[in-house]
Amino acid sequence: MSEKKATGNRADARGSQKPTTTASAAPQGFTAEERAAMKERARELKAEARANKDRAHGESAVLAKIAEMPEPERAMARRLHEIITASAPTLSPKTWYGMPAYANQAGKVVCFFQSAQKFDTRYATLGFTDAANLDEGAMWPTSFALKELTATEEARIIELVRKAVS
Repeated sequence: MSEKKATGNRADARGSQKPTTTASAAPQGFTAEERAAMKERARELKAEARANKDRAHGESAVLAKIAEMPEPERAMARRLHEIITASAPTLSPKTWYGMPAYANQAGKVVCFFQSAQKFDTRYATLGFTDAANLDEGAMWPTSFALKELTATEEARIIELVRKAVS
């Protein structure tokens, strides 16, 4: 027997040495719990990527719909988009029946903007769906006519949007 074999190493045909495995060697790889945690994190990252992709797609679709609107509604819709996305960053922009809308994490539309041109009405509308938390007693408004946006209307919209997602 060669001296190399006696020390726990063996020589292959070319003379290189490889350590032999012993019972006291540390286990190789990850534990079942570690693998499960990594798989869960991978699923979370995929879900986040999908959500970000959907949000980006929704954002571009909403901006495209806004760009199609005539002035002054285009400016009003653009400003509403800024207000809503800043006031409720958890809402995701999307189109809903061809209108700019904003959905909660469950995908339910919370609020939307309907231009006057959409149904040939005399005013644009900011509307809220039943997914909005605006309940107040036995009766409350779910849509608001908009002729223009002033600082007063913007403050009220910020308040409504924040309450809607609370």
